[in-house]
Amino acid sequence: MREFIHIHPRDNVAVALRPIEPGKVFDGVAAAEAVPQGHKMALRPIKAGEQIIKYGLPIGHATADIAAGSWVHTHNMATNLSGEVEYSYCPTHPKLEPLPPKSFRGYRRADGRAAVRNEIWIIPTVGCVNDVAKALVRDNQDLVSGSIDGLYTFTHPFGCSQTGHDHAQTRKLLAALTRHPNAGAVLVLSLGCENLTHEQFLQELGDYDPERVKFLTCQQVEDELEAGRALLEECAAYAGRFRREELPVSELVVGMKCGGSDGLSGITANPTVGRFSDLLVSMGGSTVLTEVPEMFGAESFLLGRCVDEAVFEKASNMLNGFKNYFIRHGEVVYDNPSPGNKQGGITTLEDKSCGCVQKGGTAPIVDVIGYAEPVTKKGLNMLYGPGNDLVSATALTAAGAHMILFTTGRGTPFGAPAPTLKIATNTPLAAKKSNWIDFNAGQVADGALTLDEAGAALLEKVIRVASGELTRAEEKGFREISIFKDGVVL
Repeated sequence: MREFIHIHPRDNVAVALRPIEPGKVFDGVAAAEAVPQGHKMALRPIKAGEQIIKYGLPIGHATADIAAGSWVHTHNMATNLSGEVEYSYCPTHPKLEPLPPKSFRGYRRADGRAAVRNEIWIIPTVGCVNDVAKALVRDNQDLVSGSIDGLYTFTHPFGCSQTGHDHAQTRKLLAALTRHPNAGAVLVLSLGCENLTHEQFLQELGDYDPERVKFLTCQQVEDELEAGRALLEECAAYAGRFRREELPVSELVVGMKCGGSDGLSGITANPTVGRFSDLLVSMGGSTVLTEVPEMFGAESFLLGRCVDEAVFEKASNMLNGFKNYFIRHGEVVYDNPSPGNKQGGITTLEDKSCGCVQKGGTAPIVDVIGYAEPVTKKGLNMLYGPGNDLVSATALTAAGAHMILFTTGRGTPFGAPAPTLKIATNTPLAAKKSNWIDFNAGQVADGALTLDEAGAALLEKVIRVASGELTRAEEKGFREISIFKDGVVL
């Protein structure tokens, strides 16, 4: 069983695949001290100020002289990042060979789109009606029958007392969820006096099928639970018409996200998702990469893969725009990784980013889309969104992701509105939290699977989930949203 990995020939550090005791030898270098799992060990002497190289790229610099065999972490290295960067387009023209598409058993919507679930969703337009929405879900579970997979609501605190960009962003996000194909039918639930008016919502939603989308304004009826029941019955009658059928995986849109990351994230789970992404794209499908702050320092992995200069401009503007967002709020762009990330072996934001972007595989980047905007192009897309787990998973759902692949080294139980499939970076986590984890990419570190084998196995798992197999989060009913906020609350 391997104990270290030397990721790239240029690297001057190796990563421990399991806890290392002093004296353990790798590549002719003896560990001078204990090195925790996922952490780095110097493979040669590194002078103060010299770059620490991992994934073939600088992930920071030494803040003190580091002897060969020493543990390399926050006590002796620091980030190189500062503010905005002027990017240059140096296309690498990546190309994936087409593969024959596989199929899954999904739902064909009336507008032609594919879906992997046939659920009824209640979308509150304002936080004041959250408990009404919850009561409607609780009291109407008898409507979940036949081909209807579930009845859910996604509560939030917004929709009123918001201004400008925040108000528009809430409206846009909720309308995008209403359009999501996994919702066979939707009840939009309003109060009646909120900032997000019924007229505004209709304008944001655009054309819709009145059989599929129903509206209830609680202040306009005597008994909102009784009126809600009647509308949900209509939703169930409509959604119940759909049946699973064979559909090509080329119609799948899969979001990719990491959270509770550790030092193995960029070595096992994220590259496994990258292999999956390349396979799905080669079969004509679409994947979505977000978490913009966790691209900082790893831009060279991405920008050269943009299919043309227009996509490159959108990508570079997105990156610098997010840095400017931090600066406007008086925050440093590199105030990351989190305490849990550091405990797991991630030292700097560059370290985290270089591992994070492994989820994007090697495919060309075909488009860059804004918050709550839909995926419209087949292939690998980049999406504007933060690193925060709930906010970015919600944004992926709003972009039209049928499901989300979520890699984790620390573990997390949450689920987005779209099925959220948890992928462990290490086998101890997969064993300890089997009630959270759907796929164990730790098998790569154990030597049981190659990355290519793990990616192929993950594709088969995705097909099973798309065909109706429940994720661990779905089994527990764990589903929630969080809306990206950046402004005043009145």
